[in-house]
Amino acid sequence: MNNENADVRSLSLSKADKDYLKKLVQWSITTYFEGVHTLDDKAVPKPQNKLLTQELGAFVTLKKNDTLRGCIGNVVGQGPLYLTVARMARAAAFEDPRFPQVSESEFEELSVEISIMGPITICPDTNRIEIGIHGLIIRHGAYSGLLLPQVAKEWHWDRKTFLEQTCIKAGLKPNMWEHPSTKIYWFEAYVF
Repeated sequence: MNNENADVRSLSLSKADKDYLKKLVQWSITTYFEGVHTLDDKAVPKPQNKLLTQELGAFVTLKKNDTLRGCIGNVVGQGPLYLTVARMARAAAFEDPRFPQVSESEFEELSVEISIMGPITICPDTNRIEIGIHGLIIRHGAYSGLLLPQVAKEWHWDRKTFLEQTCIKAGLKPNMWEHPSTKIYWFEAYVF
């Protein structure tokens, strides 16, 4: 699994860029409530900054009272970033299998977090994983689980717990990260 995305550590978005992306999430979900269930790429409001047209992966996280309410994303870019954010907003609100669809009445109560994905590479040494900096993907056979960098920090996990929880997310036993045929990938994300 290799991702040729730009290095997000050097990504610099202005307040206007971040505001645009958050408003785009709101627009995408609101238009769904208005009955527009197919997202027409031509109708999506275009960004001012060309940087937001780069092919980058992104996750949209919705929270209600600091509790997860939906989170969906593309690990690797599949088109311009702004379109990915618009699509993932709808997916987080209406397609996350862990939660019922977001209702129009609760939408105003939700906070939005966007994670722009950096390159994904094999983790060379699990001792080098930094909490709050690295996200993880663990794969073993047909099982795969991903946790974003901010998850371990929010839950105050140490490195071992982060690895175990990523295994659990994949549907594996917690210690499967130590199995020789398990692949561990890491990445960084630009989160706001």
